[in-house]
Amino acid sequence: IKYFFSKRATADVREMFTIDENSGEIRLQGALDHEEKESYDISIEARDQGSPPLSGHCKVVLEVLDVND
Repeated sequence: IKYFFSKRATADVREMFTIDENSGEIRLQGALDHEEKESYDISIEARDQGSPPLSGHCKVVLEVLDVND
């Protein structure tokens, strides 16, 4: 199974996060700021290697906490 950002994933999600296509692990590429954005909806697609390939979709919701206050 390979993991990808789905076509519905926004540009800001693609800039802020990466996804390991083999494990599905999502990693942060920059700093998060609660004042800029409180949450991210990350649309993920998992696809097998069959012929034809089958796929499944899910959404990961990441809430950014304000730890400065």
